[in-house]
Amino acid sequence: MPISIPQNEKKLTKEQITFLKTFATSCRYSIISMLKQSQSGHPGGSLGCADYLSLLYAFRISQTGEPLVVSNGHISPAVYAALAELGIIPKKDVIEGFRKIGYPYEGHVTRHVRGVDYGTGPLGTGVSAASGFALAQQLQSNSNTSNHAKTFAMIGDGESQEGQVYEMMNFSKKYKLNNFIVFMDYNEVQLTDSLKKIMPINPKKIFEAGGWEVIEMNGHDFQDMWSSLKQAEKIDGKPVLLLAHTIMGKGVSFMEQTGANMQSTWHGKAPNEAQANEALRELVLKSDERKLLSKFQKQVKWKPKEMEHNTFLKPKKIRNGAPRIYKKEELTDCRTAYGNALLDLAQLNQNVVALTADLADSVKTSIMEKEIPERHFDVGIAEQQLVSCSGGLSLSGFTPFCSTFGAFMSSRAKDQARVNDINQANVKMVATHCGLSVGEDGPTHQAIDDMGSFLGFFHTGVIEPADPNQCDRIIRYIASHYGNFYVRMGRHKFPVITREDGSIFYDENYEYVYGKSDVIRKGKSLTIAASGATVYEALLAIENIKKKNPKLSVELVAVSSIKEFDNTLIQSIKKTKNVLTVEDHNTHNGLSSQLSKYLHDHKISVKTFRSLGVDHYQLSGTAQALYQAAGIDSKGIQKAILTK
Repeated sequence: MPISIPQNEKKLTKEQITFLKTFATSCRYSIISMLKQSQSGHPGGSLGCADYLSLLYAFRISQTGEPLVVSNGHISPAVYAALAELGIIPKKDVIEGFRKIGYPYEGHVTRHVRGVDYGTGPLGTGVSAASGFALAQQLQSNSNTSNHAKTFAMIGDGESQEGQVYEMMNFSKKYKLNNFIVFMDYNEVQLTDSLKKIMPINPKKIFEAGGWEVIEMNGHDFQDMWSSLKQAEKIDGKPVLLLAHTIMGKGVSFMEQTGANMQSTWHGKAPNEAQANEALRELVLKSDERKLLSKFQKQVKWKPKEMEHNTFLKPKKIRNGAPRIYKKEELTDCRTAYGNALLDLAQLNQNVVALTADLADSVKTSIMEKEIPERHFDVGIAEQQLVSCSGGLSLSGFTPFCSTFGAFMSSRAKDQARVNDINQANVKMVATHCGLSVGEDGPTHQAIDDMGSFLGFFHTGVIEPADPNQCDRIIRYIASHYGNFYVRMGRHKFPVITREDGSIFYDENYEYVYGKSDVIRKGKSLTIAASGATVYEALLAIENIKKKNPKLSVELVAVSSIKEFDNTLIQSIKKTKNVLTVEDHNTHNGLSSQLSKYLHDHKISVKTFRSLGVDHYQLSGTAQALYQAAGIDSKGIQKAILTK
């Protein structure tokens, strides 16, 4: 006889509670079995969360497939155990392959495992991503009622000391994410000791002050959890925190005893073989209980898909619209070109959204905001929320463009961008005010190391446009190709790049592809590889030199990415055998270092290789004055060309 899955607000029956206890016990058996095999992992929190996960997966997600993001990713054994109990993943493989090479069952929750919506580990990132899933649900339903699907998340109490959790809390209340239900594992123990000793917090008061509805419940009482969940679904206009009082190590007597005493003994310590065997003896199921669980798998409606791999640069179905052309008489900046292209994309595609961190006017997402305010989201001064939330949106079918200053995107939110990279998300990070171009704000805001922050990422492209026209094409390109991208640009205005005959170089016939380089001026004796606004400075230098020395032959190549060099650039270097790199960035982890590494790795020999860049922190000043001080303006480049 099938299990009766509750569909309403009635209390759970004795049979349903008995089933959930059986489900949770079987999960705990799998958890201990995994840790016995791996001899590493986190049993305490996994055991403590097993009851809630059993309830949520068995009686809710198994039927609806609603997203669940487990932000305290170290409780992966509990997540994998529950998924195995549903028949989503093979239990035998999970137990044998947990934390073992060759298997997808990593030590922290990962999207490599079918049924996992977002991989987590660094605390705080997951719950921010979950708010992105919740926001996506609201956008898709186009309703603020409490009748649409829910997004669920789990966080630890110690995890809630992370500042990013507060950023998420404020954002979720601002946008009235009443479809967002967060479970806090309030066992009052963290990695090294009790919550009280390490960092005492009062999550109930904190979240209530943040405008959330807080429902306290017993995290081991199925009836209490079910009624609390149903109560949470009725809350309108704000998100809900289920503050669940739990015991670390619940279900295994010797672990539960230390957890009840607020000891962290079993937070991150696996039981040895003898201890594991003792625990397993407490968790053995009867044959009829095992049969009941097996029958239940036939009632599971949820059919999650496998994670798609190797998606970076995969074309997406999107309407790019006609490119805009900025005339040579028109002095503008790349950030305005970005804002205009973003508006075009958003008008043509309902799934294009924009996010910023209190900088809409500066980063020019305000251009879209004025026309389509319902798809423009300001997270406040919260760059980590900005990037993680965008990750959740991107895995829900949206194409999020998130923007802030380069100094903040690449430093404060680097961890969040890294987790998105691991999840193979689709976030378009567009940073403005990069390099010395930001000018008078000084060295704290002059991002001169930002591109280097993303060099080690495997699913994130790095791009820098040479002028507003190329910027327009780049923004349209990244929208139509899957993957995370970091696009950097400066603040100041400068003329568009032109050909020798005065026509616009990046005209209506220009098409951008990732890593594309462009020969702006042809030459034979020296290759100038320049990026961003320094392309124009190099062009001025060449034109000034030609007036005095027409025989000097310099080839100028505009380089759009420091992670992908194309044949155009390499053939130029092979021809001239002399290289001068120019960048509004430091040379240690920018264009210079990356290009020299490429030449070395590909055994391409040159006679000379010189670099111009930002070699120390600058002070305040106009962009042009700072370029001159760093030697990356037209005069500095001209001097370098003429110096042998």
